[in-house]
Amino acid sequence: MSEKRLLSVMRKGIEKYKMIKDGDKIAVGISGGKDSLTLLKLLSMYQKFSNEKFELKAIAIDLNNNDKKTDYSKIQEFCDSISVPFIVERTDIKEIVFDVRKEKNPCALCSKMRKGALYEVAVKNGVNKVALGHHADDLIDTFILSLFYEGRLSTFAPKSYLDRTKITLIRPMIMIEEQDIIPFAKDLPVLVSSCPANKNTQREYVKEIIKTLGIKIPKIREMIYTALTHPERYNLFDKYEKEIDVL
Repeated sequence: MSEKRLLSVMRKGIEKYKMIKDGDKIAVGISGGKDSLTLLKLLSMYQKFSNEKFELKAIAIDLNNNDKKTDYSKIQEFCDSISVPFIVERTDIKEIVFDVRKEKNPCALCSKMRKGALYEVAVKNGVNKVALGHHADDLIDTFILSLFYEGRLSTFAPKSYLDRTKITLIRPMIMIEEQDIIPFAKDLPVLVSSCPANKNTQREYVKEIIKTLGIKIPKIREMIYTALTHPERYNLFDKYEKEIDVL
């Protein structure tokens, strides 16, 4: 997918879910991975022609606050090249999750702590919206994770308001597929993950399951995405119960 097409798909998602308003101060959460850096690049490009005038910042939450601090110099150079202020917050999250708590399934706690730190830094810097790099495949994987491991029919929203911090979360790449992000990100300063649990998580396991099913059902991701995002395809017990009440 071309750069122009990626921008078009992102714009469609932004407009459909009314993610950006005039005067917004938006911070992109930077993990150092391909998704967050792609989002930052696309938003910096979108900023130039958007009818809504908004400010853009980038915030990275470093899980290490010791001698293994992450080197963000390449990302700093990238942010400088697109004129986006870059903020790095050093934390002890990795030590707490893996050394102190010794979590067997560390992703949930790590994610909670990382997002908490991100929102705190965003508030300190006058941000009213935080943009996360989740894409269409993440929407699907989160749904399957909730179904398999929590017994819930649940996934994240394209836009949500956090009462405690007064921040609105937006996910501008909600309509973009991961396969289209990969080639776009090849020239971006993507960091190699230093997470001890990298490639050995429940999310990776779910990805493999869907990939395997995709051999027999080539459009499996498209079908799940359609089911999740089209209300007329929703037929579960709560809907039936409402119908029963009026019969």
